[in-house]
Amino acid sequence: MTERIGIYPGTFDPITLGHADIIRRGSKLVDRLIIGVTTNPSKDPMFSTEERFDMVEREIAAMGLGNVEVVGFNALLVKFAQKMGASVLIRGLRAVADFEYEYQMAGMNQQIDDDIETVFLMADVSLQPIASRLVKEIALLGGDITPFVSQDVCEDVIARVQEMGQLGDY
Repeated sequence: MTERIGIYPGTFDPITLGHADIIRRGSKLVDRLIIGVTTNPSKDPMFSTEERFDMVEREIAAMGLGNVEVVGFNALLVKFAQKMGASVLIRGLRAVADFEYEYQMAGMNQQIDDDIETVFLMADVSLQPIASRLVKEIALLGGDITPFVSQDVCEDVIARVQEMGQLGDY
């Protein structure tokens, strides 16, 4: 029997409790889950690729998931999946807007390689509103991000905000 390998790709800038929920649940669906930390040309990351990679590795270690590993990549997702021997792409969904984008991406990926399936996991209801973009915005404006990220990630984000300078006048 062949090992079922899944990929959960993302920028993870920063990794949130929503990401952790998808990782935890996704790890149960495959024999081996690869968290693919990537760059996204349309996003302006707060953390470097190396910092995000280390952050994700630290969070995975804290979860104690033995079948999960972190790999950095900067390539077409399907090509990365092929290189890693993956047959499943795991994508998290929060809302209808996510679905529209992810549905289109799944269709394009299927056109490239129809042997790789996309599996959508709905985020836990309590975690659905969490988005890395909003976590960064809240932190930059001096808000409390502890409900959205682990304590370690919160400290990383706060330290970065202190380096960058907080926005707003309150």
